[in-house]
Amino acid sequence: MKRNAFAMRLRPGCETEYKKRHDAIWPELKAELRKAGVSDYSIYLDSKTSTLFAVQRLADDAADGELPQKEIVRKWWHMMKDLMDTNPDESPVSDALEEMFHMD
Repeated sequence: MKRNAFAMRLRPGCETEYKKRHDAIWPELKAELRKAGVSDYSIYLDSKTSTLFAVQRLADDAADGELPQKEIVRKWWHMMKDLMDTNPDESPVSDALEEMFHMD
């Protein structure tokens, strides 16, 4: 199991809607994430900067690199694009974060 963390940017004023949509995340999307080896996935908000901080665990044989091609993932991105900074393919703009400290 390995940990993965990344940051994304939420548009100011979209905090409530972002939380609402994630509180109702589609079961089929969760299933696709699990199938790809993603678990223990959390997203935190720094409300001062509108930065979203995501951390997840990936199975050693995770297929998370295949998620962008999955229809359900692309549908989710399309629904979320009005709340976040996105790339031309509607995926969230995200920046990998380097782990600086970890304690079990």
